[in-house]
Amino acid sequence: MSRCVGTISRGIRTGIIREGDDLSSMVVNSLMEACESDNIKLNDRDVLGVTEAVLARAQGNYATVDQIACDVKEKFKNKHIGLIFPILSRNRFAICLKGIAKGVDKITLVLNYPSDEVGNHLISLDDLDREKINPYSDVLTEERYRDLFGYKAHVFTGVDYIEYYKELILSQNCEVEVILSNNPNTVLEHTKYVLNCDIHTRARTKRILLESGAEQVLSLDDIMNYSINGSGYNADYGLLGSNKSTEESVKLFPRNANEFVTEVQNKIKDATGKTLEVLVYGDGAFKDPVGKIWELADPVVSPGYTKGLDGQPNEIKLKYLADNDFASLKGEALKEAIVNSIQKKEKDLKGSMVTQGTTPRRLTDLIGSLCDLTSGSGDKGTPIVLIQGYFDNYAD
Repeated sequence: MSRCVGTISRGIRTGIIREGDDLSSMVVNSLMEACESDNIKLNDRDVLGVTEAVLARAQGNYATVDQIACDVKEKFKNKHIGLIFPILSRNRFAICLKGIAKGVDKITLVLNYPSDEVGNHLISLDDLDREKINPYSDVLTEERYRDLFGYKAHVFTGVDYIEYYKELILSQNCEVEVILSNNPNTVLEHTKYVLNCDIHTRARTKRILLESGAEQVLSLDDIMNYSINGSGYNADYGLLGSNKSTEESVKLFPRNANEFVTEVQNKIKDATGKTLEVLVYGDGAFKDPVGKIWELADPVVSPGYTKGLDGQPNEIKLKYLADNDFASLKGEALKEAIVNSIQKKEKDLKGSMVTQGTTPRRLTDLIGSLCDLTSGSGDKGTPIVLIQGYFDNYAD
C-alpha cells in the first residue's frame, strides 16, 4: 500500500531546564521517552529541533541591567548617544534599553515609522496618507507626531511605545528626546555617537552613518559580546536575539550552538543507530497578515545546525508538471510520469522552470519556522520538536 502521510511535526515535552543542566542528555532522554510512549520509529534524516531559549538557559547565558550599563559606559566615548531603529517590544528590547540608558546621560531616540523593522506599527499607512506625511522623507519631532496622531496604543499589546520607552529611559536618570525618522543620518544632527539597534539591516546602517561623519557607531551585536563582571555574553550577536528574563535581566542568544547540535546528533546515533539532523532554532521567519508582524526578531532563525541542513530545497513543482509537461495525462499514467520526473531530477534545479512556485529559502529557515510554530512561545512545554518525513517526496 502506498504511503498516505508526508511530513509530521511533533512537539516533545521535557522537564523544566535550569542553568547547569546537561541539556544534550536531557534532549536525547526526552526524545527516547516520547518514542517509547507514542510508538515512534526514528529514521535517518529525521530532524530534531531544540529551541535556543533552553540552550541559553542551560548555559546560564544572562546579563543584568547593570552589566549592560557597564559595557555601554565602557565602550562609548560620549555620554550623549543616538539610539536608533530599535524594535518595539517589552520582551525583546525594554530591559536592554534600561541598561543602555543607565550607561549614558542622554539619549536621542530615533524610531522608525509607521512601523519598526519587524512590523510593529506605531501608526497605520492610512493615518500617514490622511495627514500627507511621507515616511521616506519627513522627520517628525515627538511634539509634531502627537499633534498629528495623538496617543496610539499597539493593536495587540495596548502599549504606546513612544511613551513607554521614554519612561524607561527617564527611570534610569537619563535625559531623552524622541524623533521619528527612517533616515539614519537624522541622528547626526543631534550627536555623532550612535548605537544602531536594527537587526537585519545593521551593517548597512552602520556603513551609512560612518560614511556620513559619525564619530562612533556601535550595533547591538557590539554590546555584551564578551563577559562583563561575570555575565553571560555572545561573541557573535551580543544583545541581538536577547529576551526578557526578569525586570532587571535578559537571556542572551546561546553560544556554541554548532558544538551542541553535533553532541546531540552523536548521542542519538549511539542510542539508536540513526543519524538525525539537529538544529537550534529561535524565531521563525514568517509574517502575520493581521498584526503585520514579521516574526524574525532574532538575528538568524538557526544559530547552529548539523551539516545535512545546509542549503535550500531542490524540489519540482508538481502542479507545474501536471499543467504543462503532462497536461495530456491523467490517472496512473500521470502519477507514473511525475514520479519518474522526480526520480530523474537534476541535483541542482536552480533557475529551472520546474521549480517555479517552490519556496526559495534556506532549509534552516523553513524547518526552523516549522519548529517555532510547532513548539509555540507559551505554556506548551515542548522545547524540542521532532520532524519526520521532511526530506521525502512524492516518489518515495
